[in-house]
Amino acid sequence: MMTYDSDNIFAKILRGEIPSEKLYEDDATFVFMDIMPRADGHCLVIPKDAARNMLDASPAQLAACLATVQKMGHAVMKAFAADGVTVQQFNEAAGGQEVFHLHYHVLPRHDGVALRPPGKMADFDVLKAQAAKIRAALSE
Repeated sequence: MMTYDSDNIFAKILRGEIPSEKLYEDDATFVFMDIMPRADGHCLVIPKDAARNMLDASPAQLAACLATVQKMGHAVMKAFAADGVTVQQFNEAAGGQEVFHLHYHVLPRHDGVALRPPGKMADFDVLKAQAAKIRAALSE
């Protein structure tokens, strides 16, 4: 297994070196909008402490992340009047992981609406408006 790279983009976001559209944080986790969303409201949940992926994360990190994933699942469903939620998590390059800091994708879903293809950058004004909707749902 590879070692954790403290210069990965999510570690830089946690240190404030790269901006993000923050949605939520607690002592153990941080949540922000995905800048290449596959659905409106697509957000990412990450642990604040270093973990390459679930294969080297501690049980406490996994538990904290999943509690936040659940909270965000409720919030994005409410914010976007979604019919469901998809949670994705990838491990190592062969498993589809591209950023090597443990993260969970939380995507609100609507019946009959496919996910958008990966890799298209979001309009940041749209992203900010979506983030505001999610933060409002979290505060209710």
